[in-house]
Amino acid sequence: MRVAADWHLHAMPSLTIRDSRDADIPVIAGIYGHWVTHGLASFELEAPDAEEMARRRAAVLTAGYPYLVAEGEGGRVLGYAYASAWRTRPAYRFGCENSVYVAPDAGRAGAGRALLGALIDRCEARGLRLMVAVIGDSGNAPSIALHRAMGFAPAGLLPATGWKHGRWVDTVLMTRALGEGATTPPRE
Repeated sequence: MRVAADWHLHAMPSLTIRDSRDADIPVIAGIYGHWVTHGLASFELEAPDAEEMARRRAAVLTAGYPYLVAEGEGGRVLGYAYASAWRTRPAYRFGCENSVYVAPDAGRAGAGRALLGALIDRCEARGLRLMVAVIGDSGNAPSIALHRAMGFAPAGLLPATGWKHGRWVDTVLMTRALGEGATTPPRE
């Protein structure tokens, strides 16, 4: 499988990217819950519980998309990433949206880059042709920089799409071609 950009060159030496497991859900819920409560990347206002996160993961997997975790030393889950449908109408079936969340104390250590690189590889192997990043907050420099480093290009800014933590929050759209992108028709 082709390696997406150079994501593997910057990963922590003890980092493993693997498929998520049911047992990872409490940690995944904790990571996401932190960013819902303290950040602007998600437009949710209340953190979903582990049961809801398990339901969401099952829906992603049932639809045939990857749901990955980054595991560090001692088996600690440092972050997670998954792909999902960009939109549900049939013509959109060759595109996907990505989500990447890293534990607050594990930022800038390579887990996000490794997760996104592995996710790109998996989506290309599935025959997808476009990945869309929907980034909460135009001030979310770490996420924008990660996506740019992984080959995403700005695709648009939707101003003041959400109200959270007492302020209006923008949505940044970035896209990255997968595989042959739009240069050839997809294989049905």
